[in-house]
Amino acid sequence: MLLADFGTSYCKIVDTTSDRAPRIMATRELQRSFCADLATGHNAARRSKKSINELTALARGGRRLINRGDFVLLDCGSRDIKFIRFEDGEVADMGWNAECGASMGFTIELLAAYYRLDYSAIPVPETGFSITCGVLGMSHIFDSVVMGASETEAVAKFVRGIALNAYRFAREPKELYLSGGLCDNPLFVASFPCQVNPLGRFVLLEGLQTTLEKNCLDP
Repeated sequence: MLLADFGTSYCKIVDTTSDRAPRIMATRELQRSFCADLATGHNAARRSKKSINELTALARGGRRLINRGDFVLLDCGSRDIKFIRFEDGEVADMGWNAECGASMGFTIELLAAYYRLDYSAIPVPETGFSITCGVLGMSHIFDSVVMGASETEAVAKFVRGIALNAYRFAREPKELYLSGGLCDNPLFVASFPCQVNPLGRFVLLEGLQTTLEKNCLDP
């Protein structure tokens, strides 16, 4: 069966009948005729035979991957942010924000391409910008550069501000697990004021796999 996490910028796809690892491709490159058997994410309802909510997939994927009864799992995507908090092995709290997390991951990627930055080579700044939106927050970068800061320094403060906003949205845990493409961004991961355990891009696919195995509809 074909399982797919249809992200706004990237799609994660796995064929359960194959031994191959999940593949990642830009959403714009996905063929219009592509149809998954089970999916989640942006456009999942019209691109699959069956779909489930992203928070449901995140919760099931987190439960599958994290061998703990109590934990917080934060998913940072191109378009929005989501979190799940487990207590005693059950979902105790959750949140989904497409406004305060608007285009967060997409903006961070865009800035790296535009300014030709390597996030693995940029140290975490002492302070970050106060940011509640990825798109609107870019004005802080332009203002800072005009005031004499380097482009690298300004973007670093932007990234830290984005991380702090996501941390507050997740209720400021002492430790969290991170899901999504930003797991591969060392500057973003190091900007959190707590212990961060990156899980990678395929947590929601793990949630789909659990759904398939258990043939379930509810978390």
